[in-house]
Amino acid sequence: MKADANDVVHRISTEGADSLLLGGVNDVNLLELQRALGVRASLRGDTLTLGGTLEQIERATPVVQGLIDLARMGESIAPEDVYRIASEPGAEMPATGLDGRIVLPGMRRAIVAKTGGQKDYLAAITAHDIVVGIGPAGTGKTYLAVAKAVEALARKRVKRIILARPAVEAGESLGFLPGDLQAKVDPYLRPLYDALEDMMPSEKVQKALETRTIEIAPLAYMRGRTLSDAFIILDEAQNATGAQMKMFLTRLGVNSRVVVTGDKTQVDLPKREDSGLIQVERILPGIEGISFCYLQDTDVVRHRLVRDIIRAYAEDQVG
Repeated sequence: MKADANDVVHRISTEGADSLLLGGVNDVNLLELQRALGVRASLRGDTLTLGGTLEQIERATPVVQGLIDLARMGESIAPEDVYRIASEPGAEMPATGLDGRIVLPGMRRAIVAKTGGQKDYLAAITAHDIVVGIGPAGTGKTYLAVAKAVEALARKRVKRIILARPAVEAGESLGFLPGDLQAKVDPYLRPLYDALEDMMPSEKVQKALETRTIEIAPLAYMRGRTLSDAFIILDEAQNATGAQMKMFLTRLGVNSRVVVTGDKTQVDLPKREDSGLIQVERILPGIEGISFCYLQDTDVVRHRLVRDIIRAYAEDQVG
């Protein structure tokens, strides 16, 4: 990008900020800043230099300053964070301080709510016995719920974690896979294992599974149980039937907390109206102790293309 006569150069001190966190590997964060806002960005020593028109510099400066503040706190910054903050008018910076942060034992960094929607979601889980999180893929519904569950277990607020998913086939058939029932349903539960292993050392996860301090199971395994002193998560709830959802929610015991997550656009049941997630959205609002949280495509924290894909599908359905 070449400078012209209207170019302005603005230098911002990055003293105290980790340059690798700020710029990213091979300066990927700076490249994303340039792509999103049209400015030139370079990092040398304790100075980040911006070049561009006055309007571009005015737009980029608060974004850069927020990123520098995060790097000073030791927070991880990805190109997707830069894109979201730079491209969404009024987008919030990732939450800092105790509000919107989950610090887990053994982790070198905190898990941080990266959008206003995620921040509200975490606050709802803290404040309510039952939370229903609804939103598209990539918004952190499951990941943040699992993080809150691990936090509650580490702080001894609960004695166990129970993670459940309905075993509904998403256009594929597992019926001919070899192995016993557990081997057949494990592919459905793999995302829950992945989230856990990202938050706890693998040996601790394995030990917790062996002692049933953490239980990962198909939704059908919940029938007939009363779950006390537990943090219980039902993931992919759009594929639970109305009867299954009622069964699950009525498992709630003393000193337990429930988080239900789902995406209404990805119902794999033969009839969409059979979805228990859609049913509870209709009949449970207004009950004290139950909170509904709606995450949007602006809360997507995966690759920036995920948000564009979600929007494209939404527009196609409207059309």
